[in-house]
Amino acid sequence: MTTTPFTTPRDLLRYAVTRFNTAKLFFGHGSAEALDEAAYLILHTLKLPLDKLDPFLDARLLPEEVAAVLAVIERRSVDRVPAAYITNEGWLGTYNFYVDERVIVPRSFIAELIPDYFSPWVNEPDNVRNVLELCTGSGCLAIMLADAFPDAQVDAVDISAEALEVARRNVATYKLEDRVTLIQSDLYQNVPNKKYDLIISNPPYVNSSSMGKLPQEYLAEPQIALAGGSDGMDLVRTIVAGAAERLTDDGILIVEIGNERAFAEAAFGALGLTWLSTSAGDDMVFLLTADQLKL
Repeated sequence: MTTTPFTTPRDLLRYAVTRFNTAKLFFGHGSAEALDEAAYLILHTLKLPLDKLDPFLDARLLPEEVAAVLAVIERRSVDRVPAAYITNEGWLGTYNFYVDERVIVPRSFIAELIPDYFSPWVNEPDNVRNVLELCTGSGCLAIMLADAFPDAQVDAVDISAEALEVARRNVATYKLEDRVTLIQSDLYQNVPNKKYDLIISNPPYVNSSSMGKLPQEYLAEPQIALAGGSDGMDLVRTIVAGAAERLTDDGILIVEIGNERAFAEAAFGALGLTWLSTSAGDDMVFLLTADQLKL
């Protein structure tokens, strides 16, 4: 086995940060910077607790452990594979999901709003019985919604059979098979004929101009899960148009549109969009009530 000058996690951490910064990697899948991502990948590869780096920084590693970490650093630096695909896990808050190249890496500002039940818009969480999540991908939001609304049945929809295979694995991990129903459908096409208290979606919304400028890490993801047409609103238009007939009288629609607020306002501003506050500001997620949608 080839020897290296690295013997401890501290050595590897320094090296990884330098490699990541030199390669000008993009960090948009969970980590904020090279140091955070390097620490995560090293701890995960060594099967150490992800929240306890310090006790292990100066531990001497076996040569095969050093080699395993170096291989991960190379894959991230050279191939620019998102860290989540290397580790096969993605995090949303305290939730951990299995992910691979069949789904986009879990990331959603809607996830921040679920623990508070979309307050003040859902006054009685126990009364939420039916939830529809469109474009579920890995199933992450559907699982969080089922957890937050324990009396609700969640229908989780995606057009991709491959994505639903990943979602099925995550639903089984959280033992929610009896409450989360996975449906292969082009948006509402195969959705059951019933009324929903909540319709939630984090759909493809990247406009065509922005698609051409995406970093390589995003190009590793299924493009069908990102591309939203010329103004990013292609799928959102269908979601908004079909929501009224599928919501209960006091139901609400919540849609994430990322950096596309201007396009969303141009398309739906006449309905009176309510913008919900997230860690990224007040222009990432909009809400419409059933009454607004019926106008």
